[in-house]
Amino acid sequence: MQTILITGASKGIGKSIALLFAHKGWQVVLVARKAEELAALTEQIGKQGGKATYFVADVTDEEQVQFACKETFKTFGRIDVLVNNAGMGIFKSVEQTTAAEWDMVMDINVKGTFLCTKAVLPAMTQQHYGHIVMIASDVSKRTFAHGSLYCASKFAQDAFASALRKEVRPLGIRVTCIYPGMTDTYFAGSTQGETRKKEWLKPEDVAEAVWYAVQAPQHVVVDELMLHPKIQDY
Repeated sequence: MQTILITGASKGIGKSIALLFAHKGWQVVLVARKAEELAALTEQIGKQGGKATYFVADVTDEEQVQFACKETFKTFGRIDVLVNNAGMGIFKSVEQTTAAEWDMVMDINVKGTFLCTKAVLPAMTQQHYGHIVMIASDVSKRTFAHGSLYCASKFAQDAFASALRKEVRPLGIRVTCIYPGMTDTYFAGSTQGETRKKEWLKPEDVAEAVWYAVQAPQHVVVDELMLHPKIQDY
């Protein structure tokens, strides 16, 4: 049975990925900071006949990330897929953005991606197989006013994925970067299901994109996958 580890798994896109892969018969490892939400999702997956476990961890804390990955490998014997989904955004002018806000977004979106990737590589290298998926953003490829911090973090995540792909290909490890457009989640303090988001992407749409990339034949690497709602002017 294959194992997928998902960061930012307590809600939104991460939760949808977890539910989809559990439904497909995968062992699901949930990582996020909110214990109650993780416990509830683990219970939900169990009631639906799936298999899940969780770790309360901050992706910016190397010790916590290493512990979660080592325990996953110890428990399940393998880590087939890592989904770097944890992320946040702050949208202000450069003048209004504080140094602390800059550090926080960069730590979660970029450092967190690095730490989680580094933590799973020993297991994937040992297996000669693995797949690392980045949930980036369409702003990895474009910019907009008041988005300097978030865009910079996503450009960095994208560049990291591109270089990593070349580094780990000889080890049998694939790397996919997914770039969702406007998606109806709790992102940036909003509420999922708001009327204004009616025609946005759903978290399930992004989960299906992850499934598509992961299920590609082993000789195929889906390097990049961009998706938008039809209403979005991109």
